[in-house]
Amino acid sequence: MYQLIDGKELSKRIKEELKIEADKLKEKGIIPKLAVILVGDDSASKVYVRNKSKACNEVGVEFEEILLNSNTSMEKLLSIIDELNNRKDINGILLQSPIPKGLNIQEAFERIKWEKDVDGFNPINVGRLMIGQDTFISCTPYGIIKMLEACDIEIQGKNAVIIGRSNIVGKPLMQCLLNKNATVTICHSKTKNIKEITRTADILISAVGKINIVTADMVKDGAVVIDVGMNKNDKGKLVGDVDFEKVKEKASYITPVPGGVGPMTIAMLMNNVIKATKLQNNIIN
Repeated sequence: MYQLIDGKELSKRIKEELKIEADKLKEKGIIPKLAVILVGDDSASKVYVRNKSKACNEVGVEFEEILLNSNTSMEKLLSIIDELNNRKDINGILLQSPIPKGLNIQEAFERIKWEKDVDGFNPINVGRLMIGQDTFISCTPYGIIKMLEACDIEIQGKNAVIIGRSNIVGKPLMQCLLNKNATVTICHSKTKNIKEITRTADILISAVGKINIVTADMVKDGAVVIDVGMNKNDKGKLVGDVDFEKVKEKASYITPVPGGVGPMTIAMLMNNVIKATKLQNNIIN
């Protein structure tokens, strides 16, 4: 019998704990603040930014939104990042992706000071994660690790298979799991015999963005299945990468979509904002 990993409930508990941390900072006269840059008019991005604003309100983090039109130049974008880097009232900077074609998102990520990089995409933070140092970890991988830990799911010594090798999820998640002493395999579009590989997984994570790409015959009995996918089916319903109804019968633990990884991503963003605020104010613990 499978157990559902309720990311919505877990994220709620985490945000309640973070609100206590934010209140303690305010007692010292320190107000955590997140700045989000949104370039263009991508409808999904607008929804994500609204969710982040709502989370900030729940935790007690101030929120500033910088809206730029789709024909904004790279020079203009970088100058805004520089301005936010230099503002002492801004503790975290997030550039909402995707950004319009013609703009270099990696250059923009590199421009954000690592101390304010609450998305964990600056190469300094990526490198620190690689060598196991304390750092800002990308929010989705960080949320997945927190979910596994909250359910007391053993990571050390387990076979973990990730489907997807993006810089946002697959690659940093691989490193997070390695740092927890798992044996990690990444599968992608060029992987051969993918079912043979996924059937070895004690922990199977799909982060591809394709409906039902993970079917029951790809999952071994008792596996932990984490679904990072966010897709809309032909009825307009939000679904993941995993054929949930069939895979759940084989899994020991499984995440739903919606209500699984998504809420945890935002909770970890709030965690990183509080962490950045403490770092910038030399507050230990």
